[in-house]
Amino acid sequence: MNKKDAGELSGVKEIARRAGVSAATVDRVIHKRKGVSDKTRDRINAIIAELNYQPNLHAQRLASRKVVHIATFIPESSDETSFWEGPLKGIEDAEAEVMQYSVKLHKFFYNQDNRKSFVKQAKAILKMKPDGILLAPSFMEESVDFITACDAAGIPYVFMDSDIPGRNNLSYIGPDLYQSGFLAAHLVSYLLREHDKVLIVNISKEIDTDHHLLRKEEGFRAYYKEHGQEHIIIKRDIHRLDHASIEAGIAKALERHTDIRVIFVTNSRVSAVAAYVQRLPHKVILIGYDFLKENIDYLHSRTIDFLICQKPLQQAYKGVMALYQHIAFNTPLDKINYMPIDIITKENYASYEM
Repeated sequence: MNKKDAGELSGVKEIARRAGVSAATVDRVIHKRKGVSDKTRDRINAIIAELNYQPNLHAQRLASRKVVHIATFIPESSDETSFWEGPLKGIEDAEAEVMQYSVKLHKFFYNQDNRKSFVKQAKAILKMKPDGILLAPSFMEESVDFITACDAAGIPYVFMDSDIPGRNNLSYIGPDLYQSGFLAAHLVSYLLREHDKVLIVNISKEIDTDHHLLRKEEGFRAYYKEHGQEHIIIKRDIHRLDHASIEAGIAKALERHTDIRVIFVTNSRVSAVAAYVQRLPHKVILIGYDFLKENIDYLHSRTIDFLICQKPLQQAYKGVMALYQHIAFNTPLDKINYMPIDIITKENYASYEM
């Protein structure tokens, strides 16, 4: 028997012949479409397993002329932080893989310190009516309004980097923000001496709606609440992003509380804090987030002691690929796909991959 004959015997036609159904029915089962009874579906799936049949779905996509349109909606990179360069690279890597299968990506960006820019881009996305959306939600009220409109329009969406619980998203791909903060507190617990305090620093123009920062803080506080040590936590919210304002906020906290030994910055702007900390006459342990060049420089000089990283490039890459698989092949997605929470130091940063 030649390879062509063997392929035909194990193909859709052979499955249909053995099951006593049409090839169209087998196709519906393979692509998880409705319109097949449970009994028939079970019989067809048993034959598929017996023959170890693997449909070439990507070849089918190549033969299809239907273009899949996916919109990505993430913050733009800024002078204050280059964090979003990583997710953009992940989106571009995924785009390079799926573009051959008639998939077109439309990239939308918003200023993470400007609500109006989010609303403007959200309206543009809804106007184009893509087949799916990868969203990094930021402003809570505006994000909820946007996804409510997506639900009404029947547009599926995947969250990355931060989640909005209780929504109709296909999946969330990103860190467990609460556990990320809890882990940071556990780490800090090994660094504090008796009577030492820890300073939590949130840096954002929109702190009250920047829920990924607040969720980390909630996890951090929960650790010390469990241990009856909430009194050791000092908090400073800094709403202006220029270095002078950040340094002034940190300086004021350290002047009022001379027993602060550890500073925990809840986002990637830890380098702005490091610029001030490195000039202090005494050592303050500094912990922050994200594998960025400006942060790594301070990590290398030991001004930043620990960086917590959660693979933002992979988050975005997986988000695009998940949407492609779901839209093109009706592949079911896990509702939650947590990324690992990595602790990076001067000793291991050189081998770390985002």
